[in-house]
Amino acid sequence: MKTFSITDVGQLRDMNQDYCYTSENPVGNLPNLFIVADGMGGHNAGDYASKYTVEQIVDIVSKSQSTNPGKIIAEGIACANEMLLARANEDDARRGMGTTVVVLTVTGNKLVIANVGDSRLYIVNDTIRQITKDHSYVQEMVRLGEMDEETAKAHPDKNIITRAIGVGKEVTVDFFEEEVKTGDVILMCSDGLTNMVEDDAIRNIIKGQRDIAEKAEKLVETANRNGGKDNITVIVIEPFSDEVKKC
Repeated sequence: MKTFSITDVGQLRDMNQDYCYTSENPVGNLPNLFIVADGMGGHNAGDYASKYTVEQIVDIVSKSQSTNPGKIIAEGIACANEMLLARANEDDARRGMGTTVVVLTVTGNKLVIANVGDSRLYIVNDTIRQITKDHSYVQEMVRLGEMDEETAKAHPDKNIITRAIGVGKEVTVDFFEEEVKTGDVILMCSDGLTNMVEDDAIRNIIKGQRDIAEKAEKLVETANRNGGKDNITVIVIEPFSDEVKKC
């Protein structure tokens, strides 16, 4: 397995409220663990929410006695949600904070994925395929047939999310299981990338760079060149490569 992660503040924000975690080595009973979180809230609150949530998920996963990857991840997200909500209720400056999260573990050729919000996971090869489903206002409208994809891309409310960690006592998590094959590249990212770079362009960048670090860095560079309106976080994973690189 080869991985590379990078996070960037973008061109317009003065604070990075994204946070990511990567471990190619076992975390508790998971063989590896990858997380992207995109925080929301007032000054410092989004930054705190994403970092705290990721840290709590990692801690819970590392202590879980379960051997079922989906159950381990679900336990981590549920506990992190409760703990973040408690922190928000203790501090008026952080009240209402929350974060998206997309979580992955890779076992052989099988991916176990969880997501809340609009951070994404893709599988890229000859095509690019979004595995996660955005929990956002415009995507709900698309799913209901009340808005088409082209309208959604430019809609002023595209950043309104309908699910997040830390905003309610319970959180609904979507889970996905996928198989990958030789040549597949896994991309996890915040919407700071996908709002600035079209899916086809993302695929072309990933396929056009030979080195995994160059793939990730070129994605961030392109998002910034296109406006960089938000924080940008990218994790690129080549599951069948032996070499491991970190940023």
